[in-house]
Amino acid sequence: MPNNNIKEKIQADLQQAKETGQLRTDRIREIVKSAVSQVGSEFKQGSSELRSLVRDAVSAVIENFQEKGSELKDEVTASIEGALEGINTQRHESIAKTQTDIKRLQAQLDGEEEQLQQEVDVILAEIEETGKEKPASTKTAIDSAVNAIKDSEEVGLLKKRYAQLQAQLAIVRANMAARYGGRSMEVQDYLDEAKHWYDKARPQAESVAIQVEQKRSQLEDKLGEAGTSLARKERQIKQTLRELLLTAADLFKEKEPANKERETIHK
Repeated sequence: MPNNNIKEKIQADLQQAKETGQLRTDRIREIVKSAVSQVGSEFKQGSSELRSLVRDAVSAVIENFQEKGSELKDEVTASIEGALEGINTQRHESIAKTQTDIKRLQAQLDGEEEQLQQEVDVILAEIEETGKEKPASTKTAIDSAVNAIKDSEEVGLLKKRYAQLQAQLAIVRANMAARYGGRSMEVQDYLDEAKHWYDKARPQAESVAIQVEQKRSQLEDKLGEAGTSLARKERQIKQTLRELLLTAADLFKEKEPANKERETIHK
């Protein structure tokens, strides 16, 4: 389809949809997406031709609904979303491939870290074993030193904060994918990744402050809701993902009760 005919193509499809009673915003988005993706594949990403293509596609929708005046917002929004999805189809395929590579490397990194931790545990166990042959006072000092290393609060906190950041980042990526044309499978992958890191960030202790626990429950509910909403309308998906992002940001800024107690003691 030549670039200068995209407006005619979109307007013809819009007219056909109107005649069959299917001219809803989701159908407008699909019409624009299909037309732009067909022509957009011929142009380089970020080129002036591609930007012109998007403008023509959106203009076609505006001209078709201009009698609505100030009530045109939903149709214009749908046309912009469809155009962006159309030009970003190939880019999202590349992003999905890169994300697969990242997951593979992350799994490899997790395995190497686990192996390192096991080696450290063996070394510490051997040091504890040698302490059994020492005087009681020396053995106590060795055991205390080993336990201090095993139970390092700094290491635990770093791991938790890292997992929290990864969970938030995955939710941000899910939002970006949904907003700019990512497929439902891509969005679901990010949600699964967010849940994986969120589970790692959860404290093992049961004595969590009630307010924090309530926010954790809200995040779990939002994660589940976001997953099931992928089968619903696009607007509802995006709204749910935005709420999920805000819920995650609100939860992860909370400090653990132990941290608050230490701050109180220091004061």
